[in-house]
Amino acid sequence: MPHLTGTGTGLPATGADRLGFGVPGYAHPLLAPVEWAELTRPGVPVHWAVLNVADGPGAWPDPHCLEAATRLRNAGVRVLGHLGLGGGDRPFGDTVSEAHRHLDWYRVDGYFLARCPTQRQDLPEVRRLTATLKALLDRVDGGHLVLGHGGPPHPGYADTADQLVTFSGSWAEYRWSQAAEWTADHPPERFVHFVHGVPRAHLGEAVRIARWQGAGTVFFTDRTGQTGPFAALPGYWDEIVSQIGPGVSE
Repeated sequence: MPHLTGTGTGLPATGADRLGFGVPGYAHPLLAPVEWAELTRPGVPVHWAVLNVADGPGAWPDPHCLEAATRLRNAGVRVLGHLGLGGGDRPFGDTVSEAHRHLDWYRVDGYFLARCPTQRQDLPEVRRLTATLKALLDRVDGGHLVLGHGGPPHPGYADTADQLVTFSGSWAEYRWSQAAEWTADHPPERFVHFVHGVPRAHLGEAVRIARWQGAGTVFFTDRTGQTGPFAALPGYWDEIVSQIGPGVSE
């Protein structure tokens, strides 16, 4: 159902009171220099960007990724390390080990937990992991954790992280989608939507759906494909920045 004004008391996760971007992760900075540079442009409302060196932190420190991460932080953008959970099949120790490398090598501000489970029975293990990651980050603000579910999870997950990705898919699915009823009890800054294949003519409609369903962080693109539709800038980047941000000329 559409998002309703709720009574949730969750703290703002994005540090912004307006719709903004969450970037699922671009290609390596050497392969996508324009994409990474655009995230530091003044006036672009980027809440966070995911650093995914090689389906995680990689096997050794990459100076180009460290440089890109440093530029983002200097521009006020959170950098999140990519941790793949494999739908809940990833061993706890392997995930924590990758989290350590992300922090040691790239000084990340938090983590994006890709393919996070959605079922109630997986909640205890996810709670264990997120508590460990918060302790590892050891920050005054607690760091920032995003659970990359991709679809509506059990409502208990709302207490385990700062943000939940409750939709990730195509425009054909998104335009007829409905937010889970329980999300109305939480503020928009708790939820993220990723939508690919959004035609330019329907960009305004996509923005309205995100606001109506109570998402505070989004990434829309006109790109399509089974793999990597979010890995590059959308063709209408300036237009979408103008719609949800202060505008490209400001």
